[in-house]
Amino acid sequence: MTPRIETFPATTLVGKKLTTSFANDKTFELWQSFSPRKKEIKHSLNDDLYSVEIYPNTSFFQNFNPNQAFEKWAAIAVSEIDEIPKGMQSLTIPEGLYAVFPYQGKPSEAMETFRYIYSDWLPNSEYEMDDRPYFALMGAKYKGEHPESEEEFWVPIK
Repeated sequence: MTPRIETFPATTLVGKKLTTSFANDKTFELWQSFSPRKKEIKHSLNDDLYSVEIYPNTSFFQNFNPNQAFEKWAAIAVSEIDEIPKGMQSLTIPEGLYAVFPYQGKPSEAMETFRYIYSDWLPNSEYEMDDRPYFALMGAKYKGEHPESEEEFWVPIK
């Protein structure tokens, strides 16, 4: 699995965030609270969904501890911010280089792909993880827990 290397432009998102960990995963709770309200967000660029993770440091996966907390976002991209719905916030992902890994399958079964990215591909590549946000981009072919669901994992690199 070879990723494409792409420069992601600075992008502003609006959505909901919470603190979670892999051991106490609150992703379902986050999306359950965000999804019914996403239409309240003004100036959305498209229907793509962003599942963003902000890790406390770039060695998060090298020194992996499933109880270590990180910030998780459910969001959409916007062209401007003039009003943010109550209970939501904005986040700007800065421009930068990303390794983009296409994924097809159930999101709940993606752990092997993550293991490959962080344990095999990244240490053996010419890149190292950068401290910008990681995100999964879920576009028109995303179908939730369907085995033919498609999304992309964007890993910040330098």
